Amino acid sequence: MRSKRTLLTLISSVIGLLMLSLVPAHAAPKSELWKIWTAHDPASTLQGDHSAWDAFLKTYVEDNPKGLNWVDYGGVSDADRSALDAYLKALSTTAVATLNRGEQQAFWINLYNALTVKVILDHYPVETIRDIDITPGLFADGPWGKKLIEVAGTPVSLDDIEHRILRPIWQDNRVHYAVNCASVGCPDLINRAYVAGDMDAVLTQNAKAYINSDRGLRLDGNEIIVSSIYDWFQTDFGGSEQGVLEHLRMYAEGPLKAMLEKFRNIDEYDYNWALNEVQR
Repeated sequence: MRSKRTLLTLISSVIGLLMLSLVPAHAAPKSELWKIWTAHDPASTLQGDHSAWDAFLKTYVEDNPKGLNWVDYGGVSDADRSALDAYLKALSTTAVATLNRGEQQAFWINLYNALTVKVILDHYPVETIRDIDITPGLFADGPWGKKLIEVAGTPVSLDDIEHRILRPIWQDNRVHYAVNCASVGCPDLINRAYVAGDMDAVLTQNAKAYINSDRGLRLDGNEIIVSSIYDWFQTDFGGSEQGVLEHLRMYAEGPLKAMLEKFRNIDEYDYNWALNEVQR
């Protein structure tokens, strides 16, 4: 009887694991506030130093205003790898609570993007970031759940930065156009560091660039195909397909804006996980 019960338990466990494996490959975590990072100083005039990251981006990101920005991962020198490590080490010792909200936003976005580039470099060459399966868990996908750095003594992951800090604190859906997942389907990794002074303008510029590109949305006859970002994070874009379409119309330009008026539903979601690497 005991062996039969043990066998049933084993079978139940296997079925449970198989069910977990059917979960969508990149189901987005919920936005859940990590309260320790809400502390800030509204009167602070301290500014983060992101010059090293800015120099790295200007060197290795091929800016293309009419298409995808490519990253020259394979061309990064040993000296610039060391400079990136030094930049991340400096961020790790930052007393984030002493910064104002604007500086904090720039801090977290730059940290997210710099960590993502470092993850790619540490495992390069790879065809997609999803091949870097370092997130804890049997069926985990990609690097997003692994604690990659300590900030002021607290370990944080990419998921922590995006879903427990940036999304819940700022509640600005344009953050999805700033954090980069090293993929062709993602909004561009821009070729300069984010700074507090022009954050609003740059986020709007990023939103327009993505939405007016084939990666954001495209029309195929009478059907509209949009980025899976708007499916994964629909809750940030009005919580419905109608909310997503309203958001798209807000930033669409030219004939695309007028054409979007006829759509009331989204026909398909699509995303390209291929690495956003310079094509040699």
